[in-house]
Amino acid sequence: MRTARRSASSRTPRSRSPTTSTSATPRCTSRRGWGAVSLPEVESPAPPLIEVGGVSHAGRVRQVNEDAALVSDTVLVVADGMGGHDAGDLASAAVVESFRPLTAYRWLERADVEAAIDSAHRAVRSIAARPGAAAGSTLAGAVACLVGGEPSWLVFHVGDSRVYRFDGERLERLTVDHSVVQEKVDAGELTPAQAEAYPGKNVITRAVGLSSPETGPYAADFSVRSMLSGDVLLVCSDGLTREVPDGGIEAVLRAQPDPQEAAQALVDKAVQAGGRDNVTAVVAVVIEGGPVHDVDETTAPATRGGAS
Repeated sequence: MRTARRSASSRTPRSRSPTTSTSATPRCTSRRGWGAVSLPEVESPAPPLIEVGGVSHAGRVRQVNEDAALVSDTVLVVADGMGGHDAGDLASAAVVESFRPLTAYRWLERADVEAAIDSAHRAVRSIAARPGAAAGSTLAGAVACLVGGEPSWLVFHVGDSRVYRFDGERLERLTVDHSVVQEKVDAGELTPAQAEAYPGKNVITRAVGLSSPETGPYAADFSVRSMLSGDVLLVCSDGLTREVPDGGIEAVLRAQPDPQEAAQALVDKAVQAGGRDNVTAVVAVVIEGGPVHDVDETTAPATRGGAS
């Protein structure tokens, strides 16, 4: 994947959005859904200057790369497909393609992401419906949105692909894995150190395309983080985090300011450490134009009916 570079001055506007939210709780400003109400058009703020890069590698063991990624300055997505050859790679590709239309817009809202996940779920279910096929996919990502008129990231995930933020001083994980081992850690049955050696650490509890009585087709978690100038956002598959500890990820992001070089270095590090799974890293750097204070809003898991 190549680095995409856009400047705030030369970038073509994709949509206009209200600059303030009517809700007391911070949320991503809607770009649609006003029905018959006629509202004056308000010029949205200039987008921050963001540079992005991404790299995906099959690793040393697997013959097929079942990861897929979407890299733009407003939509970052990583999907890790499951189901083996002719299923897992198709599933992750279907997830990414469901999000591609969102790249046409400058600012997005949670409803847009939910609609894309619904579309991805139906697409993956159709792949799984083929004779002899069993398909599913994890999903992690972030899209550009407005919170109180300020540029922010809407972060979302299903499964054990992750999103991190590095602020120049420390690495923060913005997602919590949907996995059996994470549930055991949360319940106090395992320590984080014990979890690293747990034999079932690769078993996930949620995936796009897979249904359960508890969650329905899927359950995505959402949170909001400001696009602070200088911040680095990392979206990655578990092929990176199973080979490289958080301290190693932080060291790379600290040493590599260029997003494409950082993504390449992270993937190289995972492959050199064993490369037992496909590895994908997408990195976004907010160069300038972000807000001066942080917004931190985490939502409860979204359990939705959707198609099955």
